[in-house]
Amino acid sequence: MKFTTATSVLSALALIKQATAFSAKGVSYSPYTDGGDCKTAAEVASDLAQLTEFDIIRLYGVDCSQVENVLAAKTSSQTIFQGLYFMDQITSGVETISAAIESTGSSWSDFNTISVGNELVNNGEATVSQVASYVEEAKTALTAAGYTGDVVAVDTFIAVINNPGLCELSDYMAVNAHAYFDYNTAAADAGPWVLEQIQRVWYACNGEKNVLITETGWPYSGDTYGAAVASTEAQSAALTSIQDTCGNDVFLFSAFDHKWAAAGAYGIEQYFGIIH
Repeated sequence: MKFTTATSVLSALALIKQATAFSAKGVSYSPYTDGGDCKTAAEVASDLAQLTEFDIIRLYGVDCSQVENVLAAKTSSQTIFQGLYFMDQITSGVETISAAIESTGSSWSDFNTISVGNELVNNGEATVSQVASYVEEAKTALTAAGYTGDVVAVDTFIAVINNPGLCELSDYMAVNAHAYFDYNTAAADAGPWVLEQIQRVWYACNGEKNVLITETGWPYSGDTYGAAVASTEAQSAALTSIQDTCGNDVFLFSAFDHKWAAAGAYGIEQYFGIIH
């Protein structure tokens, strides 16, 4: 980002301050540079220093020494919603977490939840029964390692509604829900839309499980999709709406841009960062 005047620099700083003012129960974080390389421990520490207002940091995997680096960088009051991303590496993933705990002098109490997979049913990568087997493998490895907390399988809200068998697999329902992808929802209405999906998942699970939105946000650049406009102003309106409506029940997506990711069908996937 290049600035040519003092005014533009001040404007940029104001946008960053505005972005970090948004709050929610948690925020998702990925430890990659724009080019897709692993961030250093110092870079992760710099990132985490900007996320102290969030109680929970969501990590999707265990690569790039991210567990160790985030454990070392987070505040003492923050906890981690830790993901196991690769289903053929579940047990080794748990071993990586255990090693990070030992190397940083941390404990399993630093972990709020362990999640198994991300949108596997939604993406057609697994059936409900396959996800059940993944969760069981994870629970076995985690119990052996000394973890006694919550274990969940993260999927989209619509995947749970269409596959209520997923309700039985998690200690509570952890689902992703992005209002931008609803053709008829404008940014200012994102909060009520997310709340509606929380309610729909709760009913789909017969009111037996609490519901946490583990991804929700709004892109600040990309294509317009019906009523959904991708702009800085729209992102601000959406995040404000989400925060005011159901901020205690959501993780914002994401802390920083995913420039390392593919742009996606609407050219938005790289531009969800609340700090940019």
